[in-house]
Amino acid sequence: MTVANSASISASIAGRYAQALFDIVKESGEIDQLASQVDDLGAALDDSDELRHVISSPIYTREEQGKAISAVAEKMGLSASLANTLKLMARNRRLFTLPQFVAELRRLVAEHRGEVTADVVSAVALSDEQKKRLTNTLAEKSGKKVKLNARVDESLIGGMIVRLGSQMIDSSIKSKLASLQNAMKEVG
Repeated sequence: MTVANSASISASIAGRYAQALFDIVKESGEIDQLASQVDDLGAALDDSDELRHVISSPIYTREEQGKAISAVAEKMGLSASLANTLKLMARNRRLFTLPQFVAELRRLVAEHRGEVTADVVSAVALSDEQKKRLTNTLAEKSGKKVKLNARVDESLIGGMIVRLGSQMIDSSIKSKLASLQNAMKEVG
């Protein structure tokens, strides 16, 4: 199985769990609570090597994964719906799809709210004022409410890369230098 097929299967599995949970939460009117808890869960995944190891390693049994994810859900104070979905994923050996599950839930919440997410990678951390201006500019261009997902990559040297849906704007110094280098190769 290729990596692309594996990723596609994981996204498909995660998508079904995410859609089921989203439908339940939507009926109960607790979308805002879900959005906040999904962001917390995503941050926990990003910050914890141990959590990523437990959900992805085949050496842990269903029971061990279930106990671990139950403890995480309890410690984080996750809603019963979200906690039960995570436990079900553990019971079915599907916790390895947790990153895709979080991403799909974020997408469903954003779609429900009429939001789009802009992924911004900058050479230095953006100030609150810069984030606000960028958000407003992107909202004007897209006609939707924009949520920024910003991170820093110092290898860009300067500037930033903005992805909004299928559009990408790359104003980084790194890409400009690469373009210049390619142009010089063509001339020389």
